[in-house]
Amino acid sequence: MKTNLLEVVMGAVVLGVCAVFVVFAYSTSHWKPVQGYEVIAKFDRIDGLRQGSDVRLSGVKVGIIKKISLDPKTYLAVVHIDLSPDVELPKDSAAEIASESLLGGKFLALLPGGEEAFIPAGGEIVHTQSAISLESLIGQFIFSTQEKQ
Repeated sequence: MKTNLLEVVMGAVVLGVCAVFVVFAYSTSHWKPVQGYEVIAKFDRIDGLRQGSDVRLSGVKVGIIKKISLDPKTYLAVVHIDLSPDVELPKDSAAEIASESLLGGKFLALLPGGEEAFIPAGGEIVHTQSAISLESLIGQFIFSTQEKQ
């Protein structure tokens, strides 16, 4: 009977530790749905960018990637961005895909322009810079050093 009681207590401890871990992970994730307005941006390539990725302005999270689709006419990746309602982007703003770190994920960085008119809800960020492929950069470096020798 003692072994059954010990197993029950250990099982309860394990479940308690799991519950604490889940609460900690949720509270530190800074996850919250953004209730704002949607704009789109079109890119040649979006390597590593996913639905749910951060949208940052000056390093501050101001939205999320709501949806990614392919334009069948132009074959460009269409990124639907859900922005916070208190963020207004000038019409000449730009969007670029950036890396969090060398091994980290990708996020969408917004670069505000200088125009006085703003992009309306449902509008488009016209100026975009696609993701830079680390593999192609390394390949270019390797082949350029071989050509010099």
